[in-house]
Amino acid sequence: MKSKAKTLIVEYAQIVIGSFIGALSLTMFLVPNKVAAGGLSGLATVLYYLFKLPVGWTMLVLNIPLFVAAVVFLGKGVGIKTIVGTLLFSLFTEMTAGFPVVTTDLLLATVYGGILLGIGLGIIFRVRGSTGGTDLAAMILNHFISSISIGQGIMIIDFFVIILSGITFSWELAMYAWIALFISSKVIDIIQEGFNYAKAVYIISNETEAISQRILSDMQRGLTFLKAEGGFTRQDKNVLLCVITRMEVSKLKNIVYQTDPRAFVIIHDVHEVLGEGFTYKND
Repeated sequence: MKSKAKTLIVEYAQIVIGSFIGALSLTMFLVPNKVAAGGLSGLATVLYYLFKLPVGWTMLVLNIPLFVAAVVFLGKGVGIKTIVGTLLFSLFTEMTAGFPVVTTDLLLATVYGGILLGIGLGIIFRVRGSTGGTDLAAMILNHFISSISIGQGIMIIDFFVIILSGITFSWELAMYAWIALFISSKVIDIIQEGFNYAKAVYIISNETEAISQRILSDMQRGLTFLKAEGGFTRQDKNVLLCVITRMEVSKLKNIVYQTDPRAFVIIHDVHEVLGEGFTYKND
């Protein structure tokens, strides 16, 4: 029980930190420069410049009907973490509204605002939290139109918000908003998937036994034999699977081609590796 309570405290602390970072991206970069990077925050930015409505409280007010609809149609689809994340994001946005604007350069504001927003949301998403808004709207849209996935729903909503910003402000600012949205999405992926980048290597060869022995002895890396069948010869083959760090790629390729110059090697990126020789994670 103590371990579970400790985990919950850490997760909610991350929601607090993520909400604060996300709020800073709005008040210090995006909102002052009229960059409405999708979602309810983007819609609130447009409404702020049209009617002088405070961004934080506007986001909260817009979230209320979404919460009600989500509870009615989705039931348990709305969790406590979503409620906490939404409240904190709006609260911190208002608390930091008086913070100094870092830059009025549109490109710098777009890039750094997108990065900060991605970091904040990524931290929240990593502990299965949410800030409501677009996520809830997309879930409700998916409930009524099952052919539209939640990811597609988010894209559709963001598209219309940015189009609205283009009509309200200018199409140039709308293009900057697309850049901010793209950057924040990529940063969210990095935060979600982790920084522990590695390479997964598949080796198809008639000398898999010799290659595996050299990998085990020279690199001290584990590997796995996969059973396969040649598509042309229909003969049984062993395929070696090995996960290595980026710095070990050259060494592995040398081992393979010194042993079997005709070997077929596939190398691709792995964003997070958990296990012996890399990292462990306890949920």
